[in-house]
Amino acid sequence: MINYLKLFLVTLVAFFAIDMLWLGLIARSFYRKHLGFIMAPTTNWTAAVIFYLLFILGILVFVVVPGLQQEQSLQTVLIRAALYGLITYATYDLTNLATLKDWPVFLSIVDIGWGTVLSLLVSYISFSAGKLWF
Repeated sequence: MINYLKLFLVTLVAFFAIDMLWLGLIARSFYRKHLGFIMAPTTNWTAAVIFYLLFILGILVFVVVPGLQQEQSLQTVLIRAALYGLITYATYDLTNLATLKDWPVFLSIVDIGWGTVLSLLVSYISFSAGKLWF
């Protein structure tokens, strides 16, 4: 059980660090430019934390832990990671595109791409660390 907790913490730190770099430095003005008309003045941290915890749980349950337990290759883990990021971010972005007036198509494309890359990077770090403990 302690190894799973360590794996969760590594995944949490990796996810938070990489996503904060993206949101805080790289894409901050991009999101403000495309979503400024509907952005809240402050972040709803409760919702953000719940998202982080659920996304990390998903990475662990659907990608990293099966890869460690079934001794899958890194390539297989990364394919699953890319699909997980693609599907989860596409669910959000395509739902918004389908239901919200003036939701930017280009933002959806970039965001889905980011979710795929984010899932790949975090899964790689998590899987690499997990190989030390499993």
